[in-house]
Amino acid sequence: MKKKRNNPETIGLHGGEYRKDPTTNAVTVPIYRTTAYQFDNTEHAAKLFRLEEFGNIYTRIMNPTNDVLEKRLAELEGGLACLTVSSGQTASTFAVLNVAQAGDNIVSSTDLYGGTVSLFTNTLSKLGIEIRYADPVDPYNFEKLIDKNTRAFYGETLPNPYLRVFPIKEVSDIGKKYNIPLIMDNTAAPVICKPIEHGAAITIHSLTKYIGGHGTAVAGSIVDGGNFDWTADPKRQPLFNEPDPSYGDVIWGKAVPELTGANIPFAVRARVCLLRDLGSSLAPDNAFSIIQGLETCALRMKQHCENASKVVDFLSKHKEVSKVIYSTKHEKKISDRARKYLSGGNGAMVGIELKGGIEAGKKFIESLKMFYHVANIGDARSLATHPASTTHSQLNKKQLAASGVTQGYVRLCIGIEHIDDIIGDLDQALNRSTKGKLKAVS
Repeated sequence: MKKKRNNPETIGLHGGEYRKDPTTNAVTVPIYRTTAYQFDNTEHAAKLFRLEEFGNIYTRIMNPTNDVLEKRLAELEGGLACLTVSSGQTASTFAVLNVAQAGDNIVSSTDLYGGTVSLFTNTLSKLGIEIRYADPVDPYNFEKLIDKNTRAFYGETLPNPYLRVFPIKEVSDIGKKYNIPLIMDNTAAPVICKPIEHGAAITIHSLTKYIGGHGTAVAGSIVDGGNFDWTADPKRQPLFNEPDPSYGDVIWGKAVPELTGANIPFAVRARVCLLRDLGSSLAPDNAFSIIQGLETCALRMKQHCENASKVVDFLSKHKEVSKVIYSTKHEKKISDRARKYLSGGNGAMVGIELKGGIEAGKKFIESLKMFYHVANIGDARSLATHPASTTHSQLNKKQLAASGVTQGYVRLCIGIEHIDDIIGDLDQALNRSTKGKLKAVS
């Protein structure tokens, strides 16, 4: 086995031990635009379908381009296996459906992306899966909501718009007492946080965001940390300890470690059951685009975070800003989590409240010249949006308040442009935000 790499700059380029295409010697990962793969013979095909041997069967389930991306992502997150899917929203859905079924529940943080709240509260509830919400300010709020049907905890490392870093180890330690895995959405903190190292069992990403970085492809991923014992309490994790009739009555928690020599039943079950049945596969063209982003992700995150820190300093002194929201600008015990779990930067997202309220917020957004007004995060370019009318618009007033969204809140995603240009654009837009009727901005 080759020496394990720990440096994300190197993993992004060399992770997964891909060196060259075995047929052409091409250095760049090829895009394998194929739906199916020729079997060597009938026995080879049978072994693949029995999971006695791993290989390519059908691109809905696996693809050589995706495989390189998956191996690099697993290495980046410090996990053992990865599954890529069509979007971050699919990753969230699969992560829950892989542990819970009708009659079960998961306990989730209240600090979530608005689309995740909608998925959990509306769609999954219609499937009979209950989502219970715990305020992560106190990790023991999670323990209070556990019952015999609780299958997982769920949180976001750096959730927007609150930007309160999640208590990863504290909640994962609680879960270990009850054999409950912690699923972490690490979308906003690749490279600067590795939740698996702090006890999380699973990490997910919207690869569309910082890992892709260029706004060219939608994709998601699920990384199995390989650090959770799925068979320790069969009643707690029935999907991994009871025969699965959809796959020849296999018991995933026992069969996968025996077949692979690795503790990755979560990743394997998600691939051969959920991806097989629901079909939310990642197109190899999009996998290729994400690979290009991954190669520079570590370098971009450094610049994102460095710029964001300078923007926070600038905004904190600006006369038109009443409040700055950032990972390190909370009460001490919350800010301390940023220092505990984030390394090499405190994130690229910044929230602001303007003294002029919602009208000032609208003028500010419409006065920006360089920042893009889009409902996205994680691009290399700087972005701005008004969450209450975009990303969190599907939430009711109570849900908005729980997630930290007010009508006057503006979210900034600081890009990698020169800091003077970033601050210059923010300054002119802030100065215009309190003036009279807004004139057209070129």
